[in-house]
Order: sequence, then structure tokens, then C-alpha cells
Amino acid sequence: MTRVSRAAADPLVLAVDVGSTATRGDVYDAAGRPAAGGRCKVAHQFTTAADGTSVIDPDGVVEEVAQVIGRLAGRWRAGRIAAVALDTFASSLVGVGSGGRAVSPCYTYADSRCAEQVAALRRELDEPAIQQRTGCRLHASYLAPRLRWLQATQPGVFAAATRWMSLGEYVYLRLLGTTAAGTSIAAWTGMLDRRTGRWDDELVAAAGLRTGQLGEIRDPAQPFDDAGAVVASRWPALARSMWLPVVADGIASNIGAGATGEQAAALSAATSGAIRVLLHHIPATVPAGLWCYRVDRDRSLLGGAVNDVGRVVSWLSQTLRLPGPVDLSAAPDPGTPLVLPYLSGERSTGWAATARATFAGVSAATTAAMLARGAMEGVALSLARIAGQLASAAGPPQQVLASGRITRELPDLLQLLADVLGVPVTPVTGKRTTLRGTAIMALDVVAPGTARAQPATGPVRRPVAAHHARYAQRAQAYQALYDAVIAPATG
Repeated sequence: MTRVSRAAADPLVLAVDVGSTATRGDVYDAAGRPAAGGRCKVAHQFTTAADGTSVIDPDGVVEEVAQVIGRLAGRWRAGRIAAVALDTFASSLVGVGSGGRAVSPCYTYADSRCAEQVAALRRELDEPAIQQRTGCRLHASYLAPRLRWLQATQPGVFAAATRWMSLGEYVYLRLLGTTAAGTSIAAWTGMLDRRTGRWDDELVAAAGLRTGQLGEIRDPAQPFDDAGAVVASRWPALARSMWLPVVADGIASNIGAGATGEQAAALSAATSGAIRVLLHHIPATVPAGLWCYRVDRDRSLLGGAVNDVGRVVSWLSQTLRLPGPVDLSAAPDPGTPLVLPYLSGERSTGWAATARATFAGVSAATTAAMLARGAMEGVALSLARIAGQLASAAGPPQQVLASGRITRELPDLLQLLADVLGVPVTPVTGKRTTLRGTAIMALDVVAPGTARAQPATGPVRRPVAAHHARYAQRAQAYQALYDAVIAPATG
């Protein structure tokens, strides 16, 4: 997708994406194309530890977002930017005190220290019923067990927090003086009733909270109407801009990749990964291995996520010190180790928060390249498990649109995915798919009748029938290893 000039068709929107590795922003024209002037990026990283810690400084992120907005807004005259929109990584949690400042770090989706509380909640509550109400299983990436863990292990922090909110809500509170939880952000907490759009009373109580300690839930098309004075004094160019509720990166990624219909699945591969289908209804039931997030009053996002994609690539690079990239487009080799790639626990489809990586079939003849190939096959097979349940619920997708930095850094992964999934995989070649999706969601509010430019795509990777048949056998072996190693620890 090429950049456009400052003469691009108004209205413009300023979009900001808070991801796992950076805060990014850009300005888009009415067609959803990035405007001239260049995007902004401020890098960051999660603080992690072997006990499952995964946190980030929420006030640091506030400053990053302010820096990005300030740089971008300063390039445009007042009145051209019609709306400002923000997305963040989902399932974040910040405790906020009576003074409106954070009293805790931001706990991320990858923080797995609440595994004991997950097990306790599974004993106490009817998990299948909860999944059908909220669209979510009980898992360490969701907030009910995390809040229980905080109450048990950090009672001082728990008591000091008068409110609990997502990272995006906290950013808006600090920058605008007002805040609310966009529907998708609320859904990704695991505590939203997906059918009513309200907080789930049973889970709120199980988390040790009152509903009043959680934010207002707001449709993504409903702007804030009480931020003007604060914004005008800090960013005069945005004095008349509409500010929209924060959205979750998952729905933004689907829209940015062009996967807006029920026949197209979006596959994202960055630090974590996911396969998702945007449904134009609220489904009656949810498959046990998937999640289903309400994203607005009419639509749902059905899919599943894995914690470890880019994380596996980084671990392989640092640990095995390979001289170059592994060939992922070659025919499957029976000597390749079978790998369960759970470096930081499993989400879909087994929801085993304490799962860890397993390498099987390693011998004295196994090379570093074979270990790496096995690990990446494991990533593809873990995503295929999600795709199988998606097909049972929404029908087999006609195409898979793949985006994310790992699909660009390892283009041969696309062929591996096509061979494993048995479906053509189309790479979305434009960068910042999630950021673009956030912009388009805002444009749907301020410029609903304008045609959008289509995202740039690369050559389609089509499955090789013989490879797919081999990986179908490999998938059975994967499931058998999973049942022997992971399932007993979660039963």
C-alpha cells in the first residue's frame, strides 16, 4: 500500500497501536491509506521472569502514546484529523487508585502466575456454562483468575486499587481525563456476557470485585464527548477531533487484513499468533477449544490464539545459534522431532496454562536445523488445531489471509502453513495491519460511505497435496503426544 500525499481525501484519522514490542501510530486518509509524513514508533518490551511474570509499566505506555500522538498531530493543521483511535494488546489489567494513578504494573495476557487460581475456579464454577456465556474458558490469560491471584499474593496492591481497567482505558484516563471499555476490550477480559454486552455477575463476584470497580462498556462507534478541553490545551490540532473507545488488537487485525467476511480467516503471526473469523451475528454456541468475543452489538470474533510464535523464533535463534533461516518449504522429513511449542503455556485449544514445550524423537543424529524445523512445524500444527474447530463451527474458510511480522521475516512459513492447513494462504504484505484496522474502524464512524483501499497482498501459497497428507499424520502424532504429556497435568 503506497503512501498518499497531504492532499489525500478527508477525513483523516490518527490511529495508535500498543503492541507487545512497541507503540506505533500513523495517520490514514478516508480510503484507509497511510498519509504522507511517516509513521511513529516507540519500542518497548515486557518484563518477564521464569515464574510466569509478564508485565509492562502502564505509565511508560501512557508517555509513549502521548509522544506518538504529539508527533503525528503536529504535522497537520487543525481540523483535518477527524478522529483518534487506539488499540492495545488484549487481556491487560491495571489497578488504579483513588487518585487516578496506577497502583500496579500492567499485567499482560502472557502472565501465567495465576495457574493455581485457574484450577480453583475450574473446581468451583461450571466452566462450560461460563464459556457459553462469555465466550471464554477459565485461563491464566483472562482476568478473573488473575484478580484472585492478586488478592491472594499481593493483598496490598489489591486493596489499594479502587478500579481495575485495561491498559487502553488507563491511557485514556491519563490523557483525556475520561475513559470506558470498548466492547472488544471488555470481551477479552473473559468477564463479559457476550449475549447481553454486560459484565458477567458470577465472574465479577468470583474475582472478588464489585461491578462498579470495572469500567463502562461502550460500543466502538460511540465517541467520548467530554475530552475536548483537555485535548485542546495539549494538542490544538486535535481540538475538534472525535476520540473513539479503545479496541482490542485482534479485531483490528482482522479488519486491517481484509478478513471482514465469514468466508475469510485471518491468521496473525507476531510474538503470539491467532486464527480468527469475523461473524456478523452472535452465535448460539462456542466450540470448547475456541473463544468468541463480542466486538460490537451485532458482530463476534470467533477463533483461537497461541502464546508462542515469534517467541519460538526468538528462542530458537538465541538458543540454537543457527547460521541462517530454516527451510520451511521443503517436504516433511520423518526424522524431524515432534514438538509441542508451548514456551509460555497454551491457550487454544487445550487451555493448559502450565504447559511447557516438549521435544520428542530427538536422537544423536538430530541437528539444530531439525530441532528448529520441528518447532516451527509444531507452531503450524498448533494453529491447525484451532482451524479445525473453526471449520466445524463456521465452515471451512475459502482463504486464509496471513499477516504479522513473522510472516514477513519467515516467508517460507506461509508454505508450511498452507501445507499443514490444506488451504491457500495469502500473505498481506502491507505492514501495520492492526494499525490500519484500527484506523478503518474509526473511518467507518466518520466516513461510512467512502470506499476503502484493499490491503496489498503477495503471491498465494497453495498446499501441496502430498505434504498435507503427511502433516495430517503428523497432526495425529501431535495429538497423541499432547494427550500423553500435557493433558494429564491439566485433568
